[in-house]
Amino acid sequence: MPEETNEDATRYNVVINDEEQYSIWPTERVIPLGWRKVGKSGPKAECLGYINEVWTDMRPLSLRKRMENAQQ
Repeated sequence: MPEETNEDATRYNVVINDEEQYSIWPTERVIPLGWRKVGKSGPKAECLGYINEVWTDMRPLSLRKRMENAQQ
């Protein structure tokens, strides 16, 4: 009898919003308003690994800009 796996076979798109916050979204679903694809898709673990590499500053873009302006 074959061994059952609970592995997620869903493919995901990496998406980003205007605040440069990342998430993943199933490829078969319509991406919600305010989000857009970044060009990376694949299994969940691969997409999350990509996000882990590229999303190095978790602060929203608007906060980063305010903090930068306050330092000038």
